[in-house]
Amino acid sequence: MPGAHRHGDNRFCSATTEVTNQSTVFVEDKLWAVQGDKNTHERGDLVAKYGGLNVYNEDILVIVAVGDEAVPDWFGHPKGPVNPSGRSSTVFSYD
Repeated sequence: MPGAHRHGDNRFCSATTEVTNQSTVFVEDKLWAVQGDKNTHERGDLVAKYGGLNVYNEDILVIVAVGDEAVPDWFGHPKGPVNPSGRSSTVFSYD
């Protein structure tokens, strides 16, 4: 079952997620990532792909790891290595 991906959680490329697209929904004292949030490499916009795509924070789809994806970042990483990897071990979505 995929856990909630949050502000400061790792990406497969060693960057971390920076949640800037929502400011009200927290998981374990960290903002829950949503579609479009970037990483510390300054791009890598998150893309919701996994599950029913029917869970929202502030009208934006939530991100779960592992299962959702990200677009390439400025560091030239291809699509896969920028994907979210870190996650909550207590809050899950879908499945």
